Amino acid sequence: MYLTNEQEAILKGEEGWVKKKCLEILVGLGEVYGADRLIPIVSAQISGVSYKTLGEAGLQWIESLAPTKVAVPSTLNPAGMDLIFWSEMGVPEEFAEKQMRIIRAYERLGVIPLCSCAPYLSGMAPRFGEHVAWSESSAVCFVNSYLGARTNREGGPSALASALTGFTANYGLHLDENRAPTVVVEVRAKLSGLSDYSALGYYLGKVLQQGVPYLRGLTSLGADEAKAISAAAAASGSIALFHAEGFTQEAQSVSASGLERLQVDDEAIYGVYEELSTLRSNEIDLVAIGCPHTSLSELRTAAALLRGKRVASSTKLWFFTSLTTKALAERLGITQEIEEAGGKVYTDCCMIVAPLERMGFKNVALNSAKAAFYAPSASNVETVFTTLENCIDIALKGRVR
Repeated sequence: MYLTNEQEAILKGEEGWVKKKCLEILVGLGEVYGADRLIPIVSAQISGVSYKTLGEAGLQWIESLAPTKVAVPSTLNPAGMDLIFWSEMGVPEEFAEKQMRIIRAYERLGVIPLCSCAPYLSGMAPRFGEHVAWSESSAVCFVNSYLGARTNREGGPSALASALTGFTANYGLHLDENRAPTVVVEVRAKLSGLSDYSALGYYLGKVLQQGVPYLRGLTSLGADEAKAISAAAAASGSIALFHAEGFTQEAQSVSASGLERLQVDDEAIYGVYEELSTLRSNEIDLVAIGCPHTSLSELRTAAALLRGKRVASSTKLWFFTSLTTKALAERLGITQEIEEAGGKVYTDCCMIVAPLERMGFKNVALNSAKAAFYAPSASNVETVFTTLENCIDIALKGRVR
């Protein structure tokens, strides 16, 4: 594996033990996957942020890395709580103290404390063809597919190693030959909302598991729809790139001839809703929207559905978004409309990495297939997977029916 003089110097420890260890991680990965060299990146997105998933050992490790600084703009995955309104959420104080230590440790490394699984909605959107090292699976699939940037599905340590050195190993989806489609997917289902796109992504991940699907038959694909597909496809499988005929830029330059075909109909989409709804009771403790983090347009739609209405006293209605999106929503009066109806808009966190089980929640309604897939095992809750409109209706009634 070829290394530049700069990289050789780092590997010899000339820039400190932290960067030496980081480069050892990247070289090791490169050798395992047959990379010919390390390549520069323009940004990094780091997982391993919530104290729920990182734990004490992870916290101490991150604290040990200062005073080394990141070499490229770098952001974080969601934390386990809103960094300001954690007490209002009901997060235990000892959890909050550990969580804030993690955030401060990352800040000392020069990481931008934007805790979001969708940093591309907050100004961190790489351009077509640029190389990045991102670790959030939904964001990886989105930037590869919708933006046409290039990243592998990094683990927390490798993404942090890339952030601190400015390099990643040149293998996988950084290479043209690995971005070619492997299966054609004929979408015959009528997709009418974001949860349908989420169900489509879940179905693709579950059935295909891996590879690069080439989607035909979509009638629309905006950023929100691509975000929904990406999150679910990366959760139920390991899909990190898809092409969509007529919508994604790389779809114009790749060949889909002679490939195996998969058809997705209405029955397949309906089956995902059935599979991911595990609720045995009629009561709902929490309606949670924002996995991945909600966009401004999603918050605006929810506010319109809530206008002049009131969330049931027995149920919480929580939206999760980035700090920047919430600031814009506040300026436009969207947050105020949601809160007047009894809902809350939280930042920095999401329902999957928050300690829901320690906060007393048992039954959760969701419009995200990814969230519905992970929530039962991550937080020991029962779930209802349904549309945003139905989620709002459940929040207003406090029950499913």
